[in-house]
Amino acid sequence: MKLKIYIESTIPSYLVSKPSRDLIVAAHQEITQEWWRNKKNSFNLYISQLVLNEISAGDTEMAKIRLKAVKAFPELDITAEVTALAAQILSAGIIPKKAATDAAHIAIAAVHGMNFLMTWNCTHIANAKIAKAIENICSERGFESPVICTPEELMEG
Repeated sequence: MKLKIYIESTIPSYLVSKPSRDLIVAAHQEITQEWWRNKKNSFNLYISQLVLNEISAGDTEMAKIRLKAVKAFPELDITAEVTALAAQILSAGIIPKKAATDAAHIAIAAVHGMNFLMTWNCTHIANAKIAKAIENICSERGFESPVICTPEELMEG
């Protein structure tokens, strides 16, 4: 049985964006593209309406390419449980209120039983300082926290 990954918005953005002159961003782009080519079919991938909203923004042509990249993935619902879990993450102060969508991405992945949440957002999502607190809040609400990771962490060697 394939493991399940919730694909957060930064993944399709890095996948299709024009090569960056910033060395770190360029490396993230290359890793994302390599993972997409070689590893994505080893997993069941999911998105949400939040992902679609975020990747639809900006340059129209690039948005079309981002949307095309994820069009085959099932969309996870934003349920009352998702909203409540996201609100608890925000009220705990783990993620600032200005990043409420980031809390919602985590909640969607947890409520829907995703094994992983893949992202390049290392400020509010893939952040070791908040990982334990996220696990605790998810557990308190009866959910298992997904492993929050970057594509590099799922390259399997």
